[in-house]
Amino acid sequence: MSAESRVLHPALRRKIMSADEAAALIQHGDNVGMSGFTGAGYPKAVPPALARHIESSNQNGGTFRIGVWTGASTAPELDGALAKVGGIELRLPYQSDPTCRTRINAGQMDYIDIHLSHVAQFVWFGFLGKLNVAVVEVAGVTEDGKLIPSSSVGNNKTWLDQADKVILEVNSWQPAAFEGMHDIYYGTERPPHRKPIPMVHPGDRIGEPYLHVDPDKVVAVVETALPDRNTTFAPPDDNSRRIAEHILEFLGHEVKKGRLPAELLPLQSGVGNIANAVLSGLNQGPFDNLTGYTEVLQDGMLEMLKSGKLAMASATALSLSPAGMKEFLGNLDFYRQRIVLRPQEISNHPEVIRRLGIIAMNGMIEADIYGNVNSTHIMGTRIMNGIGGSGDFARNAYLSIFMTPSTAKDGAISCIVPMASHVDHTEHDVQILVTERGLADLRGLAPRQRSREVIGRCAHPDYQAALLDYVARAEQAARAGHGGLHTPHILDEALSWHSRFERQGRMSG
Repeated sequence: MSAESRVLHPALRRKIMSADEAAALIQHGDNVGMSGFTGAGYPKAVPPALARHIESSNQNGGTFRIGVWTGASTAPELDGALAKVGGIELRLPYQSDPTCRTRINAGQMDYIDIHLSHVAQFVWFGFLGKLNVAVVEVAGVTEDGKLIPSSSVGNNKTWLDQADKVILEVNSWQPAAFEGMHDIYYGTERPPHRKPIPMVHPGDRIGEPYLHVDPDKVVAVVETALPDRNTTFAPPDDNSRRIAEHILEFLGHEVKKGRLPAELLPLQSGVGNIANAVLSGLNQGPFDNLTGYTEVLQDGMLEMLKSGKLAMASATALSLSPAGMKEFLGNLDFYRQRIVLRPQEISNHPEVIRRLGIIAMNGMIEADIYGNVNSTHIMGTRIMNGIGGSGDFARNAYLSIFMTPSTAKDGAISCIVPMASHVDHTEHDVQILVTERGLADLRGLAPRQRSREVIGRCAHPDYQAALLDYVARAEQAARAGHGGLHTPHILDEALSWHSRFERQGRMSG
């Protein structure tokens, strides 16, 4: 133990060992619950050591592979390292690593894409099999054995509760001032013993600042001092700014109509440059005393907290750029009073989302003319990242907004198509679609009305005429007895745009 060790519990202090020694305790076939959510709070020493161990074991024809369960995406030191050596048999629930993605789409790794709010309860229910090992990063261990969470919470509470064996990474790079910033709720139960979650405001604290673990289950403690993998966001481009302008105008209209209060409702924002552009627009906009109830806290929300536009934010993880992390660490006393980090089973809980009346803003890959949204698959078959928490929020939000530029691949792909090649969010859960071209408010519209709204307001001009022609011919065919007029389609053509792209590299004919 180093002189500055943060492992203060005597029994756990005696279990300090190297990452290689800890990794050797993980066996072939184990399901391993790893901490981490969008590049924050993931274990940074044991996974690379485990990858080396797997590579060595498999050099002579071995088949050492494990199941990897996380909160969401992690970092190259975890997903990338293990995928590179072929060490992952099954991955869930969300990933964004290019090596993982390649192996999944090549059929070399199984992947289960599920709603983030479902993961913890599926483990508790036994739906996913036994959790053999938990590898969880924490910022410290108190004298009485309580764990100080780090920059993400994710599913760590469930991993620690359900795993047979626990490996702790105690990371002194994570600020000691994290202590007290988290709210870990231990009141969830399995049916039929569930009770309402006692939260009526995003800032409510309903739990305690620490994670619990049975010291007897802890088989190893590894001390680290390694930074999170921060993502650099590109500055907003013209398309992102236009999307943000459309959303701000829409929110102002909703306030004037009396459908939103002047301070809006709690904001949820997905990850990415468009989301940050929207938050930047809100920071310059007319709305004050805003709140956030989201999965990840990005630079945009940090800037809003700093300016005072955002009064507080609740999340399960930080997802900051290097500049954002520097700002956060440099003013931690300020931010710790305004940020609460919770388990993702609470940050993404449908009951809470519905009660608080969230304004949900998420990205998408494509939408079809009737409002069905694909947020996970390229050309219907190749996974990109996963559904994440967008479904948790879209289905239960007060306002469900999906956004994307109208085209991709320099115009070769239209993001508004006759039929979505994969559906993550049905027309029943999608209220608002936004591209740089405009905003389509689909509330209260029947399918054929939706088609005109989506095409007219969101589709790129290069594709509008073809979309209108498709709808007109589909309706004509339905009137002639070939199909129904409720949701008209020409089945032989509905996915022809995607097929054309696969053959020719462009959706346009």
